[in-house]
Amino acid sequence: MFEILDTIDSFVWGPAMIALLLGSHLFLTFKTGFIQRKLPQAIKLSLTSDPEGKGDISHFGALATALAATIGTGSIVGVATAILAGGPGAVFWMWITGVLGIATKYAEVYAAVKFRVRDHNGFMLGGAMYIWERAFRRNDRGELDPSPGGRTPRWAKAGAVAFAGFAAIAAIGTGSAVQASAMTGIITANVDVAPWVIGIAIVVLVSVVIFGGVQSISKVCEKLVPFMAVAYAGGCIVVLVMNGPLLGEALGLIFECAFTAKAAFGGAVGSGLMMALQFGCARGLFSNESGLGSAPIVASAAATRNPAQQALVAMTGTFWSTVVICALTGVVLVSTMLANPDIAADILANPTVYSGAQLASEAFAKIPWFGTPILVLGMVAFSYTTILGWSYYGNRCITYLFGRYAIRPYQVVYVAVAFFGAIGVGDIVWTISDIGNALMAVPNIVVVLALSGMVARETRHYVTCGHLDERDETPIPQLDGK
Repeated sequence: MFEILDTIDSFVWGPAMIALLLGSHLFLTFKTGFIQRKLPQAIKLSLTSDPEGKGDISHFGALATALAATIGTGSIVGVATAILAGGPGAVFWMWITGVLGIATKYAEVYAAVKFRVRDHNGFMLGGAMYIWERAFRRNDRGELDPSPGGRTPRWAKAGAVAFAGFAAIAAIGTGSAVQASAMTGIITANVDVAPWVIGIAIVVLVSVVIFGGVQSISKVCEKLVPFMAVAYAGGCIVVLVMNGPLLGEALGLIFECAFTAKAAFGGAVGSGLMMALQFGCARGLFSNESGLGSAPIVASAAATRNPAQQALVAMTGTFWSTVVICALTGVVLVSTMLANPDIAADILANPTVYSGAQLASEAFAKIPWFGTPILVLGMVAFSYTTILGWSYYGNRCITYLFGRYAIRPYQVVYVAVAFFGAIGVGDIVWTISDIGNALMAVPNIVVVLALSGMVARETRHYVTCGHLDERDETPIPQLDGK
């Protein structure tokens, strides 16, 4: 089974997917007028709340929940896995994916907020499934009509169902099993404790939060995410200072291996352009989720005056998760491995699903006193909040597919899978997650590209022409009892 899944994974993350993602990132960067230049304004906006905005949670609450789902396994273990599989050059392509992906994150969130709806209780629902559902509706005269009176074409409905289905499956793998597996790998590599004990603890800690809904999840994430991100980034900076003499060589190796075939770390890790590109892009997407369509689901719940406001706030998530956190992790690992080339050789002699976690553990353990505690605490906090964030994504998608009564059974399955991920489900965890991420990205990217003209046009009005405080008075429709 694993060989079949591995073949599928290699296919879906082949040249076609890389071209789709990087091509979309580039296209949307130019289409939005290089929206990355508005990053300082977006960061400032993310720290404010707007009582006049329509939504359930604050700008920062939505951003913190999205960051909770992105700054996790992909930011630490994912970087280590990418380096082992694609060489140091993978770090460069992760970074590029992050820089260009800022525009894609902006565009997908803009569309999601514009076409969001209210559920039977008045809470906001959004994401690629509702974009497909509403953006292409037509009235009896054949005119585009996103109101409840319009009719959704079958092909648009198929796109909505495909995204929601793939996302619900990916949430169980990416958000639950993978995070629990990585958390267990980090803890057991440094502390003598049985995996099943960790699994039970994860189930309890996750259950007490996710059953409280998006407000409960966002409150926890608002408190944990800033603290853990600053603490981890600070620890990485200290490590980089200690590795100061090797930083130039580490950066040079990352850039060189991004474009040429070269052995690294005493020959233990080889690299090539396609391998570095493939694993760098795959892990970059796993880290920042730009183009994946996950972050727009929670961004749609934010209280905002217009779609541009929350889109700007949301795009800062890609900057923090990949451009900052992943880059710091990558340089820390490469510089430490240059000083200790035996680390990679020992791990690759007996590779397992925990190889990425082992590499991160070994690298940080080389730093006296605080290296291991920073990694363990950071990884546990990152993985825990990622489980919380993805649980919301999953239940929003399952609600679209089967209605609100399916939420509770899905949540039970979600936490159960976390336990099985903790006790060990093998390499199949990462593989299924990679496949699920790719499959949910396709319908999301397609619909965002289809609406890129609308996003660009309205961005010029709100952002370029200085109308960012203007209130969008378009009514938000409410669903029926489903």
